[in-house]
Amino acid sequence: MRHNAMKAKFARGEPAFGCSVMMPSPQIVEMIGYVGFDWVLIDMEHGAIDLESVELMVMAAEASGITPIVRPSNNSSTNITAVMDRGAGGVQVPHINTVEDARRAVDAVKFGPGNHRGIASGTRPNRYGLVESMSDFVEQSNSESLVCIQLEHSSAIDNVDALLDVEGVDVFFIGPSDLSQSMGYPGDPTAGPVKDAIEQTLKKIVAAGQTPGMPSTSDNIDGLLSKGVRYTYTHVPKLLKAGAKKYFQNTDTVIPVERR
Repeated sequence: MRHNAMKAKFARGEPAFGCSVMMPSPQIVEMIGYVGFDWVLIDMEHGAIDLESVELMVMAAEASGITPIVRPSNNSSTNITAVMDRGAGGVQVPHINTVEDARRAVDAVKFGPGNHRGIASGTRPNRYGLVESMSDFVEQSNSESLVCIQLEHSSAIDNVDALLDVEGVDVFFIGPSDLSQSMGYPGDPTAGPVKDAIEQTLKKIVAAGQTPGMPSTSDNIDGLLSKGVRYTYTHVPKLLKAGAKKYFQNTDTVIPVERR
C-alpha cells in the first residue's frame, strides 16, 4: 500500500483537489495528474468503468503522482474490497445514511477481526506479495487507506451527529445534487432548505474536527474552502467546457445551441 499524500494533507489542514472521471481512460487520469491535481475520483457509480479499467486507471494515477480514490457503485463490501485489492488509495462510498452503513464501509476497507476486509496474498497493493510481509502490508494499508462517506439524503443529514462518531471515516462528503432531490428540490442545491442543511452540516463536521468534502467549480471553490472543505473535486466535462469557452472567447466562432 502506497503512502497516501492526500491524507497527509488533511492531517496538516490543507485541501486536496481532485477531478472525477466517469469513462475508462488511464490516459485521462495521467493528464489529470500532470496538470496539477492531487487526486482522481474513479467513478464506478455513474460511469462505464469496470474492475479491469479501475486497475489500469489506478496504475496511471500512481504513475503521475496522484492518489486514486474509487467510488464503487454502492455500499457493498464485495464491491469495495474489489477496488481496494486493485490498488485504490481509498473509496468514496455513496448513499450512507446510518451508523451501520458507515461501519460496513469502513469494515470493507480496513483489515481486522470479525466482518472486516478479507485478506489475500499476492494482491497488487501488496506488491503481489513479492516485497513486504503480509503483516507489514496490513498495518500500512489500515494506516494509509482513506474512507469517504457520502451524505446525500435527508436521513443522513438527520443522523450526522452519530455518523461523525464512527471510527475509521476520514471524510464526510456532502452530495448537494442527490440531497436536493431527497429534500424535494431536485437539481436545485441552492434552494433555501437544502442550502441551510448543507451549511449546518458543514459546521457540524468542522466543529467535530473532521474533514468535510463537497464538489466544486471555479465559481464556488473559494467559498467552500473558507467554510472548511478540504476534500473537493470537479469533473472532466466541466474542465473541458471551461477550456473550450476560453479558447473560443476571442474568436468570431459561435457554438451552435444544440452543441452547447
